[in-house]
Formats: sequence, C-alpha cells, structure tokens
Amino acid sequence: MDQRRIRNRLLYVIMGCSTGIFLGLGVFTFHYAKGSSYFTSDPQACVNCHIMQDNYDSWQMSSHRLASDCNGCHTPHDFFGKYKTKAIHGIRHSWAFTTGHFQEPMRIKQDSLDVVEANCRACHSQIFHAADAVAQTAGEGACISCHRDVGHMR
Repeated sequence: MDQRRIRNRLLYVIMGCSTGIFLGLGVFTFHYAKGSSYFTSDPQACVNCHIMQDNYDSWQMSSHRLASDCNGCHTPHDFFGKYKTKAIHGIRHSWAFTTGHFQEPMRIKQDSLDVVEANCRACHSQIFHAADAVAQTAGEGACISCHRDVGHMR
C-alpha cells in the first residue's frame, strides 16, 4: 500500500472518529439538559436550568399562572414562531450559561420583549383601545414598562 492510500485511510478514520465524538457529545448534552422537555409547554422545562428557578417561583405567585404558562407570554402563538423562538432562546441560554456570560438578574432582550408585548396585546386585545395611544408614545414594551410585576412577582 502506498503512502497516499495510507494517509487517506488515516484521514477517513480521524474524520469518522471526530464526527462520532461530536455527535455523541451532542446527544449526551441534549439528554443531560433534558432537551426533549423543551418541545413541551410544561413550565417545569424552564426550570431545567437552575437560573430560571426565581422566574418560575415568581410566576407561580403571580395572577398570570392561572391564565398562561411560560410559552403563552414568551413565545409567539403560531407553531413556527413558537419553535423558532424556543430554538433561538435555547441556543442563546445554552451559550450564556455554559460560558457564564450573562447578567444577574437576567434581563429580557428586545426581541423577547417584542414577543411579550405582542402576547399581552393578543390576550388583552379588548382593553387596548385606550392603551394604544399610550403605547405609541411610550415606545416598545409599553405593557411591561408599567406592569413589570404582572407575570413575575418581584
């Protein structure tokens, strides 16, 4: 066997082992992080990450626990929007918590605030006739700027 064939075989073995290790770590991480629970609407899934415990506890004390779960406020109500948002949040949270680069207390990002605002308006559409004038002058996130403690008691 010439050296070129040996080198190619060695390259295939290294690539195969690297791919296997990468996939194995991915499956292990998904299983360890209870990844399948994120496909549900169970609020307990949000507590898989210990840093969300305060948010979960405060939601349980809020009036909104009877009306909505985490997804009801923090993800769009359509199928693709919901899972796209969950994927983006999952990747963002995984990166932040793995690297330790996040603020405490956690702060909502503008794209998430936009989703929460849209969901406030969807669920409370009948009372928004008067509030729309205020929201337009107050800017994005007008609901939360005045009703910060509604979903999560502080």
